[in-house]
Formats: sequence, structure tokens, C-alpha cells
Amino acid sequence: MASWGLKSCSEDESSSISRSSIQKARQARLISRQHGVSKHSVSPRRIDPGDRFIPNRSAMDFDMAFYLLTQTRKEKEKATALASHPGQTYGKLLAERLLPNRNRILAFQARPPASSSTAEETREISRSADRMLLIPEMADDYYLNVLDWGSRNILSIALGSTVHLWNGTDGSTWELMRAEDDLGAAASVSWAPDGRYLALGLNGSDVQLWDADSQRLLRTLRGVHRSRVGSLSWSNHILTTGGKDGKVVNNDVRIRSHVVHSYRGHRGEVCGLRWSGSGRRLASGGDDNLVHIWDLRRASTATAPRTSQGPWIHRFDKHASAVKALAWCPFQSNLLASGGGGNDRCIKLWNTENGTCLDSVDTGSQVCSLLWSKKEKELLSSHGFGQNQLTLWKYPSFRKIIDLTGHSSRVLCTAVSPDGCTVASVSGDETLRFWNVFGSPETTKRSPPKPPPDLEPFSSFSRIR
Repeated sequence: MASWGLKSCSEDESSSISRSSIQKARQARLISRQHGVSKHSVSPRRIDPGDRFIPNRSAMDFDMAFYLLTQTRKEKEKATALASHPGQTYGKLLAERLLPNRNRILAFQARPPASSSTAEETREISRSADRMLLIPEMADDYYLNVLDWGSRNILSIALGSTVHLWNGTDGSTWELMRAEDDLGAAASVSWAPDGRYLALGLNGSDVQLWDADSQRLLRTLRGVHRSRVGSLSWSNHILTTGGKDGKVVNNDVRIRSHVVHSYRGHRGEVCGLRWSGSGRRLASGGDDNLVHIWDLRRASTATAPRTSQGPWIHRFDKHASAVKALAWCPFQSNLLASGGGGNDRCIKLWNTENGTCLDSVDTGSQVCSLLWSKKEKELLSSHGFGQNQLTLWKYPSFRKIIDLTGHSSRVLCTAVSPDGCTVASVSGDETLRFWNVFGSPETTKRSPPKPPPDLEPFSSFSRIR
């Protein structure tokens, strides 16, 4: 047999050779680990963390990363073609809206924290008044309503026996009237919806209607009350008056026999009156600590006896002091806010549909007036016997946003400008202050819309009888 130079071996020898080769392989693997060849080995050289990028798992969007990794090339090309096609503007815009800046798989930096700022925190509210006017002969009487701001940007204020007007556009002031001694001083003022005609309630029980443009007395309503008229409120051509005699009377100023409805339910002076925005319901507050909700459709045509129950819808008796401050919510028609006097100090929210008290907060001081914001869900209250401040509240949490101080006596009345931004406040310290509470007016100023002819109180008459 020819020999080819190969040495044959037995099965045992072959097994020993394979074991030897395995051991040599293990030794070689061990040597490679010691020299840092394996990815699991620890290198003797210290590695600086700055030499490499380490992904931040907390900042990664794993769902989006999975979608980007599994998306096929064909789908990508199709999406690119649709986005670049001139007729696929909608698809491109949709892709930008759904996937804005979300084309990265790895993230090496944490996302910035989400902004927690709210509208009232970003809006700057000055703690001091923007403007102040001195008003001598100001009566420090809680029960009077001597301030109102009309739709034509004219502010009216009663000072003793005189009534003055201030033009919010040019800042001019003038005297409208001076009451005679037998009529008594003005106890309340209220502008008609058109902003031209002003109603005055006098201490001597009369009610006067004035034309602000011509500064002329148009009409005097007599015999409505037996004592001073401290509260007024308009609903289109209906002027509602509240007197110290406890009566609430609706007067149609277009006709000779002006008394059309009468309400009786208060046992003390009616010091607060407010019609709702719809003109269907009336809220009245009195010195008897009561709040009544009246419906125009259920009003009586004759005055009921003092002891009989009036046609009210609800009667709220949760306040412990006189209720002068009343305000209907502009964005929720059945919501009414009321504030109590010095022995109560509470603001209460009422659901006028079912008559329930939704919330109550103790302000710590006498509540003199309430105003809802026309722009935000906020409520402004004015106070006395404490800091004599104005307080802005957030609705519905009743969280206090800011206190506005500056008056040295209680803030008796407040009124808001037609643009809903500036608030005027009058105090027993004989100052009239203007506060930028509810933001800045729009840059483009629009003239107020003219009311329809049937809503103007004197549209159907060439003169008032």
C-alpha cells in the first residue's frame, strides 16, 4: 500500500486532539478578553463619559421610534411623493400637524417641562390705580348706588345735591344737575341701555329722567315710593326702582301711566337691583338680609299687602346682613352672585333655576359691590372695614388672584367701562379711582352697535309726557 505521508491515528488519539484544540481556543479567548477585545470586558483604560453619547430613555418616544424603524422604504418614498406633489397640500399639512419635529429615533436630552402658566398669571395686573380724581361731598352711605358707567363711555356720579359726568374718551367733566332742597340729593344713578338717558333716584322719593346730550330734565316720576329711591336697574324701556319703603316697581317710561308692575317681598330698604342679561328675571337685595328672584311674567299689576307673599321665584335667606352687591354672570345666565354686609362678609353663588346655593366664601370684610369680567371667568368684589380693597377671584375655584389697595375708606360702588377692561371705584375717602383689572382693550376700536328701534326707551315718542 502506497504511503502518502499521512499518519493515521486511532479514535482515542482523535478525541484527545479535539480536546486539546478546545482548550487552546479557550486560552485564546481569555487572552483576547484581557486585551479588551470582547465587548463585555472591562478595559484597563478609564473611559471618559464625554467620549460617547448615551441615549436618555426618559426623553425618548418609543412608539414613534418603533414606527420609524419598521416603516418600509416603499412607504417612505410614497409619503415623500405625496408631500412633494403640488396637489397634495392637505396631505403635507396633515403630516406636519401629526408629526411635528418627531423624526428622531434616539434622544440625548430631556424634554423641557410643560408650561403651567395660566391666563391670569400671564396677564399683568397693576396693584395701584391708573388714575385718581378727587370727589368732595361724597356721602359715605353703604345703601346708596351713586356710580354708573354708560355704553357711550360716560361715567355718572352723584355727589351730595349734584350729579357730575366724566367723559372716558377725552377726560372732560361737567355738572349735569343740582337738586333742589325739597327734592333731596340723588341716592342712585343708572344709565339707560342706549347710554344717552340717565335715571336719578332722589332722597325725596322722586325719580328723574335726564337727557345727557342736551343736559335737560325730561320727566319726573312721582308717587312711586314714599321715601328715598336708593337702587335702579334698566331692562330695555323698563326702569325698575327700589325704595326704602321695601317696594320694587317696574316703570314703563314710554307711557303716561308708567307703573306697570309692582313687587312686594322685602321688609326693609331695597338697596340692590339687577336685571339678568335676558331681561326676564330680576334680582333684588334688601336691608332685611334677603335676596329675591322675580320673573317678569309673574309680576302683579297691583301692589300686594305687606304681609302677603309676593310673586317671587326664589327667596334666599342665607345672608346674615344687608345684601347690596348683586351681579348676574355674563357666561352662565342662571348664575347670580350676591354679597353681604358687615355681619355676613360672604359672597354666595346661586343657581336661580333650582334655587340652590352653589358656593360661599367668607371674604373677611363687608362686601359692597360685585362685577363679573366680560372676558375671563373672574369676579371682582369691593370691600370695607378691613383693607378697603378690591379683590379679584377666579371662578369657579374662588381662588384669590389679587388684592387692589389704595382707598382709605370702604369702596362703596364700582362700575366697569363699556370695553370691559377698566373698573371705576368710589369710596368714602372722597376719591374716584380707575383700575386696569380685566386686561387691555382691543387695538381696533369699534363703535358700540346701535340698539334696535324697539329697544330704545324713547324711540316711539318725540317728547316725554
